[in-house]
Amino acid sequence: MKKINLILPFLCFCASVANPFAAMAQKDSAFQFLKTINGHFTYLNVDNLDNIYLISNSNQLKKLNGNGDSMAVFNDVKRYGNPDYVDVTNPLKALLYYKNYSTVVVLDRLLTVRNNINLRKQNIFYVNNVTLSYDNYIWLFDEEDYKLKKIDEDGKLLQATTDWRMLFDTVPAPVKIIDRDNFVYLYDPLKGFYIFDYYGGFKNRLAFLNWTNVEVNGNTVYGFTDNELYSYQLKSLQLKEYTLPAFFGKFKSIKAMNGKVYLLNEKGVDIYQIK
Repeated sequence: MKKINLILPFLCFCASVANPFAAMAQKDSAFQFLKTINGHFTYLNVDNLDNIYLISNSNQLKKLNGNGDSMAVFNDVKRYGNPDYVDVTNPLKALLYYKNYSTVVVLDRLLTVRNNINLRKQNIFYVNNVTLSYDNYIWLFDEEDYKLKKIDEDGKLLQATTDWRMLFDTVPAPVKIIDRDNFVYLYDPLKGFYIFDYYGGFKNRLAFLNWTNVEVNGNTVYGFTDNELYSYQLKSLQLKEYTLPAFFGKFKSIKAMNGKVYLLNEKGVDIYQIK
């Protein structure tokens, strides 16, 4: 099989502001404060309905609506230690992934356990991240045989791509998988986004490098660097860059979703609208 050459022109997105007062105006106008959800939390995620998922210092997974009202609580978060990731692609189902145990815990919309999947029993040993698929199965990237795979809730293999070593000159190491609107996005900070269709066919690459906390929400791709938020429109191909303002202060985690920025800090979660 012919390898796909993915040597793309380097994309550098730079912004300079000659007038410091103009920079301050941009910072003040780009983000509008909405609310704070008070509490002591160690983990934050947000789904596409504005529901907020938080792990508290007491090791509870809490699901709140956009107003901060409690919707559900899961008390057995640390059964396999600390979860490395909580996937909330579908508001009706959540996945807790414990990398050291190669285990996925499947929860329903009320955060009640539906199933536990031990990937090792399926001879899958090296997985960085999992996500729910559009049809309520589970996507993962198997780093041992370099394949994007779909499994069911029993761990049974449903689908797998060609070995990536046959597709690409250099094999990506994705740290995040996102299923959105007929495509699967795998992100490697050193190589960018690799985009596949639901049949496992490679479609495109977006060379946005060294981003963190990436997300695909509707037609928008979000990502952060040390002090910048990037918003890329998939249809118009327009890239926007926002400097994170000083009034954000120190935060433990940051998330862009649904046109908002969520900041996890010592006092709770601050929510800002992106203008």
